[in-house]
Amino acid sequence: MKVDAARFLADLHKLMEFGASGFGKGVVRPAYSAADMAARDWLAKRMREAGLRVEVDPMGNLFGLAGGPSLLLGSHSDSQPEGGWLDGALGVIAALEVARASSEAGGPAVSVVSFQDEEGRFGVTTGSAVWSGHLDQDAADVLCDHAGIPLAQARSVVAASGTVDPAQFTGFIEMHIEQGPVLDQSGERIGVVSDIVGIRDMNITFEGQQNHAGTTPMGLRRDAFQAVSSFNQVLAERFANVVTPATVWTIGHLSLHPNASSIVPGKAVFSMQWRDGDADRLGRMEAIIRGLAQEVADALGMRVTFGQMLGLEPVAMDMRLRRALEVSAEKVAPAQWRVMPSGALHDATNVSRLMPVAMLFVPSIGGISHAFEEDTSEDDLVAGLHVLAKAVAALKG
Repeated sequence: MKVDAARFLADLHKLMEFGASGFGKGVVRPAYSAADMAARDWLAKRMREAGLRVEVDPMGNLFGLAGGPSLLLGSHSDSQPEGGWLDGALGVIAALEVARASSEAGGPAVSVVSFQDEEGRFGVTTGSAVWSGHLDQDAADVLCDHAGIPLAQARSVVAASGTVDPAQFTGFIEMHIEQGPVLDQSGERIGVVSDIVGIRDMNITFEGQQNHAGTTPMGLRRDAFQAVSSFNQVLAERFANVVTPATVWTIGHLSLHPNASSIVPGKAVFSMQWRDGDADRLGRMEAIIRGLAQEVADALGMRVTFGQMLGLEPVAMDMRLRRALEVSAEKVAPAQWRVMPSGALHDATNVSRLMPVAMLFVPSIGGISHAFEEDTSEDDLVAGLHVLAKAVAALKG
């Protein structure tokens, strides 16, 4: 099998044009947006040109299928509201190039996927969650984005051709940028993933009393934002004896009502997300979060409610697939690779419910991702492509 690095890079740069932000290599390609759907149309064309049969399921997951049993490669092609050109896209284009190269060489059958809404406009890795059976389609359809648009409405732009049976795939490998600083700081070129952390994600709502900002004494206010502030200030202390240095938690989205400068906010809705490699620890953190939120609400005379809990369990990579990547990494980048966990969530977590999975990383310059500045050197991108191709070739038996 001989991959074409120039063809791979050309496709990667072409995909970047869909939703180009105008700021460096940044892209704005949220799930189901016009840019996202145009990108998927282009990807479908490239899949057909590679001799793959294209299928689009009702969620908008895009598959390029080889005949008979095959290894599935890919990732996602939607972006964050302000995203980089490689997050997800790299895995899809690398998969396409390996599928072409394998077909041209008479190698093992390789299928390609671009999952929909990995970036969580409507939840957590929504497209692969539905495909894998982790999330029921009816339950997914009522999920809303931050603008209040339900998934059922957003996915009406999808021209579905049918469903895709996962039984035809022998395993799944996802190539991705690291999205962190480890490889960049160490000078290593490849990361072979050992496991993917688990995640929990839910909205919390504090409801106080909307009132005049000039005439309401501070001591009489039931300010919903102050509840969020108090909650956030104490949370790290409550976590201290539970978490590890690898545990992370984030309040990433906050909405105040009525969101006006002269009104004490009566309602605050915020996202609470936490990640760790231990499922028991995730559960203990949930208990602390719920207990502290109720404690703050009671102290301030407010009501607190909790939204739907979304999340995925920690997942260990399949040793056979992982070993193929390790052997390949040593051939492509001798002594310049490592085994490492993934602190970011990926579609491979959902797919692991259906088949063996593995992942490999290439460095992120400066450890930056989910930002327009996201980038990786082209030499490292090509090195990752070669690792993937050699692993696939070795797995044919």
